[in-house]
Amino acid sequence: RVVSNFITQALSNNPITIYGDGSQTRSFCYVTDLVDGLWNLMEKNRVTSPVNLGNPNETSVLNIATLIKKLSKSTSKIVHKKLPSDDPHRRKPDIKLAHKLLNWTPKVKLNDGLVKTIEYFKK
Repeated sequence: RVVSNFITQALSNNPITIYGDGSQTRSFCYVTDLVDGLWNLMEKNRVTSPVNLGNPNETSVLNIATLIKKLSKSTSKIVHKKLPSDDPHRRKPDIKLAHKLLNWTPKVKLNDGLVKTIEYFKK
């Protein structure tokens, strides 16, 4: 949700809302990479255990807001609000099993995925 919220706010030149100081991390996997991973998983009939799919590259929430603001050429200000008590400080999937069993890793870089997503939201 953070990407779509930030893009919507940036494209409208509304304040981009960050909860807390923005140091909490997230990792983002572009949809085509996720679909490829799911497809590979479905093709492997012998895999019966859970397999994490995602992108293990972390970035801070503040960094993602700043990057979206820059890529969308927004004049939005970044504002901070109180961090909810249930907000996770770190999100990073362990995809070692996906790489081992499926020979899968995400390919789309964060910047490239954001450019495509911003263009989608512009339409």
